[in-house]
Amino acid sequence: MATPRTVAFYTLGCKLNYSETSAIGRRFEQAGYGVTDFRQPADIYVINTCSVTDFADRKCRQVVRKALRRNPDAKVVVIGCYAQLKPQEIADIPGVDLVLGAAEKFRVLDYVEDLSKAPGKGLVEAGAVRQASTFVDAFSFGDRTRSFLKVQDGCNYKCTFCTIPQARGGSRSDTVPHVLENARHIAGLGVKEIVLTGVNIGDFGNGTEVIEGSRPQKEALFIDLIGALDEVKGIERFRISSIEPNLCTDAIIEFVAASRRFVPHFHMPLQSGNNKQLAQMRRRYRRELYAERVAKIKALMPHACIGLDVIVGFPGETEADFLESYRFIRELDVSYLHVFTYSERPNTPAAEMEGAVPMHLRRERNRMLTILSDKKKRAFYAAHQGQERKVLFEHSREAGRMSGFTDNYIKIDAPLKPGLINTIQPVRLGALRPDGVMESEMAVGA
Repeated sequence: MATPRTVAFYTLGCKLNYSETSAIGRRFEQAGYGVTDFRQPADIYVINTCSVTDFADRKCRQVVRKALRRNPDAKVVVIGCYAQLKPQEIADIPGVDLVLGAAEKFRVLDYVEDLSKAPGKGLVEAGAVRQASTFVDAFSFGDRTRSFLKVQDGCNYKCTFCTIPQARGGSRSDTVPHVLENARHIAGLGVKEIVLTGVNIGDFGNGTEVIEGSRPQKEALFIDLIGALDEVKGIERFRISSIEPNLCTDAIIEFVAASRRFVPHFHMPLQSGNNKQLAQMRRRYRRELYAERVAKIKALMPHACIGLDVIVGFPGETEADFLESYRFIRELDVSYLHVFTYSERPNTPAAEMEGAVPMHLRRERNRMLTILSDKKKRAFYAAHQGQERKVLFEHSREAGRMSGFTDNYIKIDAPLKPGLINTIQPVRLGALRPDGVMESEMAVGA
């Protein structure tokens, strides 16, 4: 009997990419391939790329080199956003055998079989992004206690800094019945938490068009989806990965506040606390609306965790602009920041704008906001010290320990009790450690 061929995966970027890598991996398993760890020799390496920043592009090259060090004879396949945006650039990387674009990546098995029949280097199968016009579902499943479930893909927004519409195409969604089917299947696998993912999940059912009044409602919207998911048995927690502030409506906030399963955790990208930059970025809101959303969440759920994304060093951002943005964020009742240093992306309007900010100033502004994020996170954690909250336990990287997150996204650490892994237990939150993790003083009833 022939030994099955082996395949290994490496994922760069967002939760959406992780869900898609996992789905593609299951297709290989169903075709008889053995899926192995990327750190081990494999016959085929599939690298799922991101291209949000220049760092992601460079990281792709590094991962290709690592794969070939493990097996110089392996076939290397690159998929994902970077593959759609710069297919020939990737094909020219020494050792890359195949590059697949957005419309082709879910048919990677067909292309891999063709590779074995007609070996060659640097083959490109990446059509125009408009060909990625249908929704392909995906969810992650592995040794984690949670699953990332893809419910939406693509984006119709035209933010001046962003390449995602070029990499993933226009907004498209799954159907509510099919999402529910996937959720029930995930529940049957023993997963306790589902994280809803997508490029712009608030636009599920093309909700932007409905909210902005350009046509009457015809499809189920995001509020309808989460209402249906709240009835799914077997999943104890649903978490919304990220939602645009203009789409995080009062109805959605009120629903989460009253929900049995949706947790009090919102991640809303801000990008700038300055209306001048928001306009230049072509964001669909102003900072006043963002502040209203935060106030609404905290009024209904004072314990809620709120995270935001912010970009520093956008073209034309003066020192005064940055300080205005800094002060606005400092006064917001948010729990943490994801800080991104602006990097020029080809074929985006921002790359042609005047007023480029010197890189040393971009890095300094990033440092200032990173410090602010740490302060906000510690203050949020400290406010909950001594409280009892429920934690979903998982294995820690540290031997003899286990970790987990509360419903409102506080990370805790506790001595390992194997029987508690992948269970939700009430925990009293203890001391905040220097590494930003809370000790668990007592697992109530455990």
